Amino acid sequence: MSTSSALSRPGTTGVQTPADGDLGALASALRSGATRLGAHIGGLYLLSDDLQVLQLELTLGAGRQFIRPWVRIGLAAPIPVADAARDGRLVWVGGAAEMARRYPRVAVSMPYAFCLAAIPLTAGQRVYGAVFLMWPAGHPAELPAWEHDGLMELAEDLVGVLERADHAGRPVRPGPRPMAVSTERSSGVTAMISRLPDGICAIDQRGVLTIVTERAVELLGEPADRLLGARPWTVLPWLRDPVYETRYLAAVMSGQPMSFVALRPPDRWLCFQLYPNVSGLTVRITDAEVAQQDLPDAEVVVGPAVPTRAGVLYHILHLASALTEAVSVQDVVSMVSEQIVPAFGAQAVAVLMTESGRLRIVGHQGYPPGLVDQFDATPLTAATPGVQALTDPAPAFYENRAELERLYPGRRETQDAMAAWAYLPLVVSGRLIGTCVLAFAEPHSFTVDERAVLTALGGLIAQALDRARLYDTKLRLAQGLQASLLPHALPVVPGLESAARYLACTDGMDIGGDFYDLIRIDRDTAAIVIGDVEGHNVNAAALMGQIRTAMHAFATADADPRTVLARTNRLLFELGTTLLATCAYLRVDLSQRQVWLANAGHPPPLLRAPDGRARVLDPRGGLVLNVEPDADYPLTRIGLPVGTTLALFTDGLVEKPGADMDRMLNGLTATFARCGDEPLERVADELIGHAGQAGHRTDDVALLLVRSVAR
Repeated sequence: MSTSSALSRPGTTGVQTPADGDLGALASALRSGATRLGAHIGGLYLLSDDLQVLQLELTLGAGRQFIRPWVRIGLAAPIPVADAARDGRLVWVGGAAEMARRYPRVAVSMPYAFCLAAIPLTAGQRVYGAVFLMWPAGHPAELPAWEHDGLMELAEDLVGVLERADHAGRPVRPGPRPMAVSTERSSGVTAMISRLPDGICAIDQRGVLTIVTERAVELLGEPADRLLGARPWTVLPWLRDPVYETRYLAAVMSGQPMSFVALRPPDRWLCFQLYPNVSGLTVRITDAEVAQQDLPDAEVVVGPAVPTRAGVLYHILHLASALTEAVSVQDVVSMVSEQIVPAFGAQAVAVLMTESGRLRIVGHQGYPPGLVDQFDATPLTAATPGVQALTDPAPAFYENRAELERLYPGRRETQDAMAAWAYLPLVVSGRLIGTCVLAFAEPHSFTVDERAVLTALGGLIAQALDRARLYDTKLRLAQGLQASLLPHALPVVPGLESAARYLACTDGMDIGGDFYDLIRIDRDTAAIVIGDVEGHNVNAAALMGQIRTAMHAFATADADPRTVLARTNRLLFELGTTLLATCAYLRVDLSQRQVWLANAGHPPPLLRAPDGRARVLDPRGGLVLNVEPDADYPLTRIGLPVGTTLALFTDGLVEKPGADMDRMLNGLTATFARCGDEPLERVADELIGHAGQAGHRTDDVALLLVRSVAR
């Protein structure tokens, strides 16, 4: 054997594709970069075509038992590689404590000591994906400057390969399974190891024994042909305790030597010393001297018991922590698709529930478009596996198409192009609320332990789904309330053009107290209102509705801005609420083309003049509403010639955690100046996009644009 890097994709026949040459170049760059930087594990993620998922394409130094939970990662997931690709920055995690603090989901499922770096793979505005490397636990907690430069060089090398492939018309796309970048042992090394008098074994990245010396065969008590090609904890019943596999996992992930003592029945104690490197593990086995008082009281199981896999346990912990972050039903489906489907080799997932006597598919991923729709609304009287699963709390496993067709001949489920299925009951507090269906593209043999694990996972999914259904119901009610309190459409005011946006906070119930309004008072007069009631709940929304209604009444009574705010402030005191509110109120005189502005602690509007210059208005302001019952709100006069555009917004547009508000405001003003001549709908989209508020938001965002035009 040679020592050059090799590519292998589990489950493939070795047939090369047009991209294999590019993948080989990527593998070579990843391997050489890891070697140069002293990393023991690495991987390359590519961004999916829909720009929503990172898919693991290359893995170095870690077998499938480690990578299963991480094959597909949502771009929004709180995971280092996702942060790197999404934010376009290097992410460094300097140890287990920092991982637990910053990325608890990763720490739960990988409770090992290591350092990790994730680097985005970008070229201009193009995001290809991300690469990560891991170092043994002895690595310094701070990233040295030379390693930082080396990581940047590795990213440049990888991006260079991806760009050249693009330019050549053969873009590298994520494959169906990750490919392993392995370092094979030379035949000379194998021969040398075999001559050693000690008990020596070699375990590759898959956890499989590849070398076993004669002394090791003697100590383990099994013939070499049984040991080679098998995992130790599978072929040796007395190593099936998960504590032993945990030590193995810890050695691989941390890159640090580990050791443990195990009893080979009936009375021989053996010491196992594990020495990891990028290609796997070297294991030294010797007789152990164990004092009688140190012997455990536990009995050793030597029968054909099903092994308990530590890797499966960590996978369950990872899924459980991920499901705690699932908010909606679709979030649950996505989590199952990203975590369970790749872990068990499935192709697709669907969640079934009952509604009005019919089967309803509430979410699915992995099926071809339109295929699942034909099963929706199936009557619960039909004899189908989906209906049966919704009425029987027992799990059902069909290992091949023949099994399903034998029980349900001629049913549509046998025509879905899948070859094996697992129907997992979703039971909460004794209630069967639905079924999770995993579909496999190839026939699949469900082992006893796999069936047990999948059934247990069904309980986790059921709990998350029940919470998600409750959230979805509350969200629909909240959104309905929000919609009823905001303007359904802005009125037509001759001489003014307008556009508005409202984006709810993505945390909590997605309902808050931001509001806006455009009120036509008479032919030559209009009022413009923007405000924000503190809080993100029903109370804030209800008070917002009262304020908006009151202001509408005060405005149509022809009150000036100072009076409108003063009366509204007094109203809040009379209502007895403790909530505060900010507000900017503008009265527009279209005959004179001027505006009178009063401000109650609200962010000042932006004004873009007809010549294209934009600035932040600096009006004289008053106190926030509901602070002082007799507060005064001074007036500021502003000219509004034809071609002038005003942008009024709530603080959610310019406030982000960790960001400087003045810098955000200056950037927003610059964007307003640049695009202010465009149609207002496009200007609104530009301002929302520049502020980075199109995705995750910790606050509500309201934006109202008004432009002075000829009548």
